[in-house]
Amino acid sequence: MPKLAANLTMLFNEVDFLDRFAAAAKAGFKGVEYLFPYDYDKMVLKQKLAEHNLTQVLHNLPAGNWAAGERGIGCHPDRISEFEAGVDKAIDFAATLNCKQLNCLAGVRPSGLDPLEARETFVKNLQFAAVRTKGAGIKLLIEAINTRDIPGFFLCNTQQAVDIIKAVGSDNLFVQYDIYHMQIMEGDLAPTIEKNLKLIPHMQLADTPGRHEPGTGEINYDFLLPHIDKLGYEGWIGCEYKPAGKTIDGLGWAKPYM
Repeated sequence: MPKLAANLTMLFNEVDFLDRFAAAAKAGFKGVEYLFPYDYDKMVLKQKLAEHNLTQVLHNLPAGNWAAGERGIGCHPDRISEFEAGVDKAIDFAATLNCKQLNCLAGVRPSGLDPLEARETFVKNLQFAAVRTKGAGIKLLIEAINTRDIPGFFLCNTQQAVDIIKAVGSDNLFVQYDIYHMQIMEGDLAPTIEKNLKLIPHMQLADTPGRHEPGTGEINYDFLLPHIDKLGYEGWIGCEYKPAGKTIDGLGWAKPYM
């Protein structure tokens, strides 16, 4: 049965961030994820997880100035030292939170940067990060994101992610498969997941259009979630969607899996 994790960046926005741990646990979630932990005291986050018996499933590496619109710096050749410092910072937080997966956002390719140079930079950064995370017992993931929501995002389809993993040459680099993003970019969800299952330790979901909860759009989650289960997928699935109304009111779809 799929293991659902509440994405606390997106869900339970009716309350302050630190109160979302309690809200997620009360709703029946056993795992949580969120974009970034870095604005909070890591010991406070650890206490929240323990208090509510929650597993920290995943968070992202530092991704530049998010408030200013940056969405990762992994492919930016002028930000390598910042990227490397971010890897060590992420590992420090993940170790405290007992988080076994870190996601690396490639970022938007800078204007005028040759795509091959962006790829070379991303590969070298991932080689650095994969060694560091492996030494800490943490899996490193990369995520393809649709270019409608984030125009110019460098990593934007599954095959590109697989090819980059091969180029990096590490046994500690994997795919975070986001069902919402990949429905927009390529469709063909079920066979793509099956083909690449060994490289996918974590998934995320939302429906489209709207990026709301399953059942509000075109993706047939009544088929897809049981299909993923039949394939033998053992990882978490992060609920990274914008509730169409109140979070609790939109969780009916999840009841069979909670």
